[in-house]
Amino acid sequence: MILIGQYDSPFVRRVAIALSLYGLAFEHRPWSVFSDSDEVARYNPLIRVPALILDDGEVLIESAAILDYLDELVGPSRALIAESGPARRHALKICALAAGLGEKAGSLTYERVLHQQISQVWVDRLEMQIRGVLDVLEAKRAIRATPFWFGDTIGHADIAVACVLRGTGEAHPGLFDDQRWPALAGHAARCEALAPFRAIAQPFLPPS
Repeated sequence: MILIGQYDSPFVRRVAIALSLYGLAFEHRPWSVFSDSDEVARYNPLIRVPALILDDGEVLIESAAILDYLDELVGPSRALIAESGPARRHALKICALAAGLGEKAGSLTYERVLHQQISQVWVDRLEMQIRGVLDVLEAKRAIRATPFWFGDTIGHADIAVACVLRGTGEAHPGLFDDQRWPALAGHAARCEALAPFRAIAQPFLPPS
């Protein structure tokens, strides 16, 4: 398998960490959607990452769809999410909130870096949405005493939140406040201390 995309993307990084935790071998092509757009477009006409090229040449796009395939590949006993029921729905909601946070943080980056004239109204709205999601995630994490979100073992929700917190914090210094969201800060620190997180990381690179 070949994973396309840079690890400063929380979406690419969460896929790579899941691959590592599953023990699935893969090659990494750290292509940028800006400087390597022609290469990325060969595999995803949306010019978005991640994309995962399977051994038979099939290309999967979007992190949620890629992770769904990987879960199926390893089987329910090893999957990083419950197979069904409320536990699965609750984990998927955390993943969806984290993904939405990542998208809003990305939009904020594009607004600040790519536009000659910044819309302060749009910036304020994005920051409001980001803080709103962080407040909800903080409340949900604070009531859980387990090492990871849904128990003693790491899952997709843990990975998604940790990756997006690092990505958002590096792209927008000062936006994530450890004092305001201490449960999330502790969660991120616990995940980032794990070997796959340390090995699969890249400092934020502004689009150019």
